[in-house]
Amino acid sequence: MPEYGTRRARRAAAVGLTVAALAAGATTAAGPAAARPRTAAAAPAADCSASYRIEQKLSGGTTWRMCWHYDSKAGLVLEDISYQPKGEPKPIKVLNSARLAQIHVPYDDGKNEYSDLTGQDFAQALMNLSPAECPGGTIKTVKVPDAVDPRHPNVNGLCTTTRARGHAYRMHDVGTDKVHQAQGKDFLVYTVNQVGWYEYITEWRFQDDGLISMNIGATGSLSFDDYDSGDGRGWPIGKGARAYATSHSHDVFWRLDFGLDGSSKTKVEQYDSVVSPRTGGQQGPTTRTTRTKVTRELAGDLKDYRWWRVVSATGTNKDGHARSYEMVPGPTTKYLGRGFTRHDLYVTEYNPCELFASDNPKCDQGHPASVDRWVGGQTLTHPVIWMNVGFHHIARDEDQQPMPVHWQGFAIAPRDVTAMNPLTPSDLAWQNGHWEPRS
Repeated sequence: MPEYGTRRARRAAAVGLTVAALAAGATTAAGPAAARPRTAAAAPAADCSASYRIEQKLSGGTTWRMCWHYDSKAGLVLEDISYQPKGEPKPIKVLNSARLAQIHVPYDDGKNEYSDLTGQDFAQALMNLSPAECPGGTIKTVKVPDAVDPRHPNVNGLCTTTRARGHAYRMHDVGTDKVHQAQGKDFLVYTVNQVGWYEYITEWRFQDDGLISMNIGATGSLSFDDYDSGDGRGWPIGKGARAYATSHSHDVFWRLDFGLDGSSKTKVEQYDSVVSPRTGGQQGPTTRTTRTKVTRELAGDLKDYRWWRVVSATGTNKDGHARSYEMVPGPTTKYLGRGFTRHDLYVTEYNPCELFASDNPKCDQGHPASVDRWVGGQTLTHPVIWMNVGFHHIARDEDQQPMPVHWQGFAIAPRDVTAMNPLTPSDLAWQNGHWEPRS
């Protein structure tokens, strides 16, 4: 029995419904398109009434604000995200929108391949959360479009809460023998969606120092009907070596539309460093870092000593430095089986219909359906960032039962958004650009 049928049967049984299976399949890519139409109308603005507004002030003095809505395919979408650390007179806009853009799941035996967001009713199976799953927080009710169980479209499925993360900083001041330390606090926003045997925790984590991390945690169960693989395509589960759980990949895409300081006309820069051997009288090797301005659409790949940042076109910090956010990739295993999964980062020119990295259903007929084919060399005036983080899941005995959460994701870190650490204690505030003690 194909795993998709197994997935749907399990969920339908849980809600007492019969649901017809949809055809699944990933889009292959033939190369970048020279141009693409941009005639689709923009999606309506999110409702940001009190019910759809989120605001949280953390103990360190930082306030995060945002709006949310629930999309019929992407699930939770966050919009108008702003960050206001202590000492800043007004909120600093960071993102116009942040959303999942695909979960692509190809199996190692080549028999099954899924697009969980656009082909597997990811959004329609939002799970109810109990208070124990949202410790110290608030659970919001979500109206789910085309819910798997139409009798219960309103789901208590969105948790907002805070969580300690340990040290935010520690510094021993040798001059005064004083130890400066602070315990950091995070603001979390998350949902749980079921796709067959899997359950995905979609987590957005906002730190008090301005960092935003985006993670998907896969948990739930292994599909027992996929205990049909062999050595090299799967891993033995249970007694002996008879039942092999088929190995597979989870290629997760996120779509980030930056609006730093309220402007979508942000700039993208790539930095590469080269280490050269010691020569002459040098004490050691030297490292030189160069900046490349990304002015046209890009399909980028991670490598040692390479990173990207998105730079505000309008705002500076109190030192006069342009505000920016740096892309901080997490561990990844790149899946090379499809064109759209062969790169780690894409930068495309904004198009309101381009919302999903593959099997994108929102554009007009004839529009390329995957992000790799949108990189056609257009000049960037309103860049959109697509991040691809992969995980090759080779099952293990410990994955049953239930399966421990395995996380994949990335972060964006503030770079020159504030003139100093936003959590700097008052007695160190004078040290901006200085190291010597004051007389």
